[in-house]
Amino acid sequence: MSGPAYTRLDVDERRRRLLEIGTGLFTRFAYDELSMADIAREAGISKALLYHYFPGKQAYFAATLDEKAAELAALTEPDPSLPPLEQLAGSLGAFLGWVDDNREAYGKLVRSAAAIPEVREVVDRVRDATSARILEGLAPGGAAPPLRVAVRAWLWFMDGAILDWIEHGDMTREQLQGLLLGTLLGAVAASGEESPGGAASSRTADR
Repeated sequence: MSGPAYTRLDVDERRRRLLEIGTGLFTRFAYDELSMADIAREAGISKALLYHYFPGKQAYFAATLDEKAAELAALTEPDPSLPPLEQLAGSLGAFLGWVDDNREAYGKLVRSAAAIPEVREVVDRVRDATSARILEGLAPGGAAPPLRVAVRAWLWFMDGAILDWIEHGDMTREQLQGLLLGTLLGAVAASGEESPGGAASSRTADR
């Protein structure tokens, strides 16, 4: 009896399809529920071919996370021609739109960060990049420690607020965005910085 007929694809296209399949699988199933044999079967390829692209499930999972993180980074890239507050609002709106389209995946991602090192690494990397973006917009000359703490703590608050939004579904995306912007501006003000209504904070403007 002949084996399954595998479609020949170039390396980049095969990898892209495998990552796309992985995103769907890791959304539907917990990490421990999947094996490389399960993934290969879902992809319609041999396990040996899957191992040719990824040395193991851990590497495959990490690659799917990196792919989504890169997609998200491009989607939320701020427009440098806009004032800081408008840049922030635009990036936040794009991020919430992405979450809205990937509710289940986002919920699983944030909740599993404490237990799965690969997830924690990606989440921490995204938070670091996001806080750096925000701080650069608020204080281009360098952020004082209270501002850095305020922004980084707000990102944790944002994750909690979004998880509640996903769970209850009793707020519109616009309402959530307004709440998140308001709490960030409040945290920035509490740190001693002027709210980002202009290009520079009060501290940098006094230099």
